[in-house]
Amino acid sequence: MSTAGGQRRQFGFTLIELIVALGIFLLVTGAAFGLLKSSQQRYQTESQVLTSFQEARLALDQIVRDVNDSGYPPPTLTDGVAADSASSPFAWSLGAGYPNTFCQIGTGGGGNCTTATAGITSPGDFDLIVETDPNPLDPSCPPNPCPVQWIRYQLQSTTLYRGIAQKVTNGDPDGATSTQLVPFVQNVVNNSSAAQIAQYRLSYPNMFPAGAPVPIFSYNCDTGGAPTPCPLAAGFNAPVNIRDVVVTLIVSTPTPDAKTGVPRIVQLSGRGRRVNPNQ
Repeated sequence: MSTAGGQRRQFGFTLIELIVALGIFLLVTGAAFGLLKSSQQRYQTESQVLTSFQEARLALDQIVRDVNDSGYPPPTLTDGVAADSASSPFAWSLGAGYPNTFCQIGTGGGGNCTTATAGITSPGDFDLIVETDPNPLDPSCPPNPCPVQWIRYQLQSTTLYRGIAQKVTNGDPDGATSTQLVPFVQNVVNNSSAAQIAQYRLSYPNMFPAGAPVPIFSYNCDTGGAPTPCPLAAGFNAPVNIRDVVVTLIVSTPTPDAKTGVPRIVQLSGRGRRVNPNQ
């Protein structure tokens, strides 16, 4: 005799089935989080590359503009007061004879355009002082001439600094600008050590030719004909004869790439061409 309604047996998941399902869920979740973490790291790296590229691009454009304006106004266009005109398109240390004695530019090292900092020359590989009036159309200047300024770029460790000082008659461009330097571009690796360059070249074999540091500034000088690289220009190898300045910035990301462990780097180049006459 059967019970009324006929009770049916209810089936559920066994403990083994639950464990297997939980294991599959954990595997899928772990893989998803792993992909998410990898994507976040890649996004962070690419974002840093983009930021470094933009900062270097803006800096390069500013340096090129300053070089283009160098040497303005020449003495023949002003009132004869030294502070109101550019004695030379590019300046150096008073101790090296500025502005009466033209020093020799030493791209790749050497030269005697010395500054107060040991081992630094300006104009040099990593140090440049531009002499110019950057705001000739400033309506607040007339009837007086707009002030001529010394604008300096100097690489210290991995930071490119920029400083501006107003030109002073019989003043020292080196001393005046050295106290005005402020960070301009971070993570500049042009002057890296040999060990660092070797590491970079594993991922970027075309950068740092011959495994040597890359000058931020290199120069072409007027020789009476076509501009020639200044170290080869013999007696023309002086700041007053600089016509072109080739600017090369190699900038790295603040943190290494999550995949390779090596910082990503970008290299930008530009050329500033002085258009103002010497006199």
